[in-house]
Amino acid sequence: NEWMQACEDEICSIEKNNTWDLVDLPYGAKPIGLKWVFKLKRNSDGSINKHKARLVAKGYVQRYGIDFEEVFAPVARLETIRLLISFAATNGWEIHHLDVKTAFLHGELKEIVYVRQPEGFEVKGCEDKVYKLNKALYGLRQAPRAWNHKLNQILMELQFTKCSKEPSVYRKVSGES
Repeated sequence: NEWMQACEDEICSIEKNNTWDLVDLPYGAKPIGLKWVFKLKRNSDGSINKHKARLVAKGYVQRYGIDFEEVFAPVARLETIRLLISFAATNGWEIHHLDVKTAFLHGELKEIVYVRQPEGFEVKGCEDKVYKLNKALYGLRQAPRAWNHKLNQILMELQFTKCSKEPSVYRKVSGES
């Protein structure tokens, strides 16, 4: 069925991204549970386009100082975005935006985090094992920060400059402008 395929696609995406490794749970460690979130993506006429399943960590059980330290990730203020669009229109600048598919799954974790295997998708013969996360999952308290750190690293490598007053805004000067 479509929902089972959506779950399999999500796990495939997670594994392809090297998000986790199946390991024995170390003594004293507490794994975080996972849950599925389901969503129908629709076409403009209302017909079903895609069945989407997202595997989400139950981050609400995480404890500050034990499971995570930092969670802050900057977000541009709406006023800043409006101002930048106005400047671009006035000066004939190009504006680019993009959507990074499964963005949070690219953020690398500083902390050691273990999660239980997703219900119904346990690895045969390894049901007692857990996943040690290499990268963030949706739902983790530190996922936004981890993704922001990764995005910042990539943009800096591409020679973008971070705005000192609005740390989620970057610019790149190219050509003669």
